[in-house]
Amino acid sequence: MIRETLDHLLVERGGVYVDATVGEGGHSSAILEALASEGRVLGIDRDPRSLARADLRLSRYGGRFTSVQGNYANMVTLATDRGITQADGVLLDLGLSSRHLEAPGYGFSFQVDEPLDMRYDPASPVTAETIVNTYREEELAQVLFRYGEEPRARAIARAVVRNRPVRTTGELAQLVTSALGSRSRRRIHPATRTFQALRIAVNDELENLKTGLEQAIRLLAPEGRLAVISYHSLEDRIVKAVLAQESAGCICPPEVVVCICGHVPTVNLVNRRVIRPSPHEVELNPRSRSAKMRVAQRRPA
Repeated sequence: MIRETLDHLLVERGGVYVDATVGEGGHSSAILEALASEGRVLGIDRDPRSLARADLRLSRYGGRFTSVQGNYANMVTLATDRGITQADGVLLDLGLSSRHLEAPGYGFSFQVDEPLDMRYDPASPVTAETIVNTYREEELAQVLFRYGEEPRARAIARAVVRNRPVRTTGELAQLVTSALGSRSRRRIHPATRTFQALRIAVNDELENLKTGLEQAIRLLAPEGRLAVISYHSLEDRIVKAVLAQESAGCICPPEVVVCICGHVPTVNLVNRRVIRPSPHEVELNPRSRSAKMRVAQRRPA
């Protein structure tokens, strides 16, 4: 959704932008091309492997691009440490990249048999193997149901616990498939929801998203814009809820007749309905079909 991102994010052609999920630099490259010569981009990513590729790809922009390894939940500190106290725009693209699925060593995919890792940041202490082999059955089922929306979470958790230790993605995928049995008539691979749940839990993605959205809004300059691209309902619900709250005046419970919260809105919603990829983009990149973009603008000072 690069065209849609540029159309909705760029409000100041000579400004400073934060690509908080820079990955290998695809969006950052497009933003830098669209900006004037004084425009700059700060790229943030938890994955040092992706960041190294972004640095190489964007080296031709010289000092106009700066990268930092870190969690976008710490966006304000990461930016201010590099002299950026306000941004004209912040982008969060929450999707799992094709490279994360296809490159060896991450453990995100059930298509290749490799260690159960699933960390973006290899320095993080918790891996998918940790969760699979140490969580109690009830805890594991809760992870699968909450983060994967897996209706048969208990059956899967029971099978995993009975067959510990589980060391590889292939072992886990086979266990899940066996646990679901012939009743599983899904359009997606039986292990898809389980792998999503573990990835979200390992990287604490939903809590980081809530904090990251708040950090992004704090960092925005007056009339700066925040664009968020989500790919599944768990992410989109959080984005929608945070932006709805931050764009509202009163956030008192419905039973409170006279406002007592004193909440002051920080943003205006740019689009009431989600922005989706064009049919042409979906044809070129089928993985983009579930993408939803929401955009908010910081209120004037």
